[in-house]
Amino acid sequence: MGEKTKQLIADVKLPRMFPVRQTFRRPQIEPERIPIYMKELLLNAPCTDKIKLGMSIAVTAGSRGIANIDVITKCVVDFIKEKKAVPFIVPAMGSHGGATAEGQKEVLHGYGISEESMGCEIRSSMEVARIGMNDEGTDVYIDKHAAQADGIIVVGRVKPHTSFRGPFESGLMKMMTIGLGKQYGAEVCHNAGFRHMAKNIPLFGRAILQNSPVLFAAAILENAFDETARIEIVDADDIETRESELLREAFSYMAKIGVPKCDVLIVDAIGKNFSGNGMDNNVTGTHCTPYVSGGLDAQKVVVLDISEESHGNFMGLGHAAVTTRRAVQKLDLDATYANAVTCKLVEGSSIPVFMDTDREAIQLALKICVNYNEENPKVVRILNSMQLETIWLSEAFLDEITDIPDLEQSGEAEEMAFDKNGRLI
Repeated sequence: MGEKTKQLIADVKLPRMFPVRQTFRRPQIEPERIPIYMKELLLNAPCTDKIKLGMSIAVTAGSRGIANIDVITKCVVDFIKEKKAVPFIVPAMGSHGGATAEGQKEVLHGYGISEESMGCEIRSSMEVARIGMNDEGTDVYIDKHAAQADGIIVVGRVKPHTSFRGPFESGLMKMMTIGLGKQYGAEVCHNAGFRHMAKNIPLFGRAILQNSPVLFAAAILENAFDETARIEIVDADDIETRESELLREAFSYMAKIGVPKCDVLIVDAIGKNFSGNGMDNNVTGTHCTPYVSGGLDAQKVVVLDISEESHGNFMGLGHAAVTTRRAVQKLDLDATYANAVTCKLVEGSSIPVFMDTDREAIQLALKICVNYNEENPKVVRILNSMQLETIWLSEAFLDEITDIPDLEQSGEAEEMAFDKNGRLI
């Protein structure tokens, strides 16, 4: 970075920061209990009797970072085998993974889902098959391998979406509509924009339930610590009514940043493993559409890095004002643009101003704030939008947090520490 730019921020004072522990509801199924838990669920759910001898069964696997997803998926695969049917896994992630068959398989491998670990074939393809029309007469497409199977089992997390509100957001109906739709089906659904997504998700999802061999779903709910809170087996006939109830429950578990507003939010890393938008705007307030609200009200956001698990997909980076050179060096334009173009939201895939070091990036973010206390700025730091049990606040919040429930100071305020390369420790 040029010396002139560095001179512009040389006098920017960085505040001292202190750690804060946030308290959230924490229902949890311990990871070691999941195999037994899943087996009992599958054995006791009447809808699992739909699996018959010799049937080929497609099991969906998405691109979101879901706790224990490899274990949960393996439990479903093993149960299918016990029923003497033939399971295979289908990537159900729309245009993610660079919108290529190999890219989507690589995304799954990063979550521990491979042919070796699952003990079954992964049939990854971007080819789709038309299965019928929705109630408005629009053609509906899903993955060709899933369409040709004797049965489909949908495995996915139910959670609030980052770009719209409705009775179905991120969940089973969306996985069928956009995940199984691959790039083609996802684009058809996104063509109307997020203004109409709350209508289109059930419109297309209902058509898939009516015209494809969906047997049942394993709906996953996570707590605020991104741990498995609950899993429910939902009959295909009940998905449309039950998912909206599960979504309300998911909202009650959602983590948040306990203070309402700040001058600068520092996000250590964004990535597709944290959120479809890189950072969950339900937490960060970095909304990409006007059809959703909530989260932290920050004047400026600085993103320090892109997670390795994101494989260069930097969706969401464009909602930051500042980033770092090391983050920019990881960017995969093709993978990100395929994702952005498909969902009709290219704003989040733009590249912000970037600085050589974390220190400089944070200084620049403060420099471009307005109407703030330069001697005592309000700064919030999070590791990412998933891990929120501990956050860091600047000293300007010391008096404020005493009046906020579920926030507890857990350490003394200290100067921001950087390594020899200027990276925040």
